[in-house]
Amino acid sequence: MTLSKLRKVRMSQGKSQTFMAKKLGYKYTSGYANIEMGRTKPTLEKALHISDILGVDINDLFFEQKLHEKSKNTNSA
Repeated sequence: MTLSKLRKVRMSQGKSQTFMAKKLGYKYTSGYANIEMGRTKPTLEKALHISDILGVDINDLFFEQKLHEKSKNTNSA
């Protein structure tokens, strides 16, 4: 996941870490901040919720390549 991308998207929308933490059901802001800083990895459910809150495709936020793409290095027989 590109952490700076997650942070940039959140900040570009004027959303605070506190806002995100509350929307995700964390008791403390650090719950979300730890995801953004890479200290913890979000569950798929949390990742989907984050992408929904930010209105950005989950693939764009958390994955380098889209999940449905096949590797271009695969040999076809």
